[in-house]
Amino acid sequence: MRLFCGHISAFREVTQILIRHRDLIWEMARRDISDRYAGQAFGLLWAVGHPLFMMALFVFIFAFVFKTKVGGTIQMPLDYTTYILAGLIPWMAFQESMNKSCSAITTNASLVKQVVFPLELLPAKGVLASLLPQLVSTFVLLGYVLLVHGGFSLIYLLLPVLIMLQLLAMIGLAYMFAAIGAYFRDIKDFVQMFGMAGVYLAPIVYLPEMVPTLFKPVLYLNPFSYVIWCYQDVIYFGRIEHPYAWIVFPMLSITIFVVGYRLFRKLKIGFGNVL
Repeated sequence: MRLFCGHISAFREVTQILIRHRDLIWEMARRDISDRYAGQAFGLLWAVGHPLFMMALFVFIFAFVFKTKVGGTIQMPLDYTTYILAGLIPWMAFQESMNKSCSAITTNASLVKQVVFPLELLPAKGVLASLLPQLVSTFVLLGYVLLVHGGFSLIYLLLPVLIMLQLLAMIGLAYMFAAIGAYFRDIKDFVQMFGMAGVYLAPIVYLPEMVPTLFKPVLYLNPFSYVIWCYQDVIYFGRIEHPYAWIVFPMLSITIFVVGYRLFRKLKIGFGNVL
């Protein structure tokens, strides 16, 4: 009971902090994106150019080179391109957010050493900066579905809910990796390796039925699989194809959000000593 009350208190506390400083977080995220591409000929276009290129690359390799045949049936209603992108787009946002969060504290040492600055904003602004390209990519995918398949089902109305749950999970992970990264700098290399492998450890470019029985537990033990399944249900299947994912994903998102913040709150007292 005490643990549950502690989680409720932590959830309320971090939510109030983020809402109170929402304008500052937005401005820091905007500056984070603009500074990243400052001086480049195409500027902010690269913020969406990179994810769009990766989307096109995966579709070309798996849909046209490997010529995987998926879609056109009652069980698999849309084409393989939609199937890939439904999972790939949120995964790329997770990947970029986790990479950014590992150095959120170490690259902002001057702000960390200011007593009055709310350190909770540093991981959060990186998450927001990572989410913006996903929103653009999602609109591109929705346009593709509308153009090729002629319309949407009512379940598409759940997309904002999924994005909010994803945002909670991304912020929670960002707090975890930012706090650990301040003390253990190697964490960013582990996260980068997982990011490269993660696209193949979740059901993004293949169907769960394609996985050998021996390795299926890996698929179901991977928490990111449930995120992907929820997005595929909405964008690809147009129905609740994976009902268990809709139970696991919200519970995971809220738990990660709270646990990540509590770890960050506990470790942040020593940030100044390790920078």
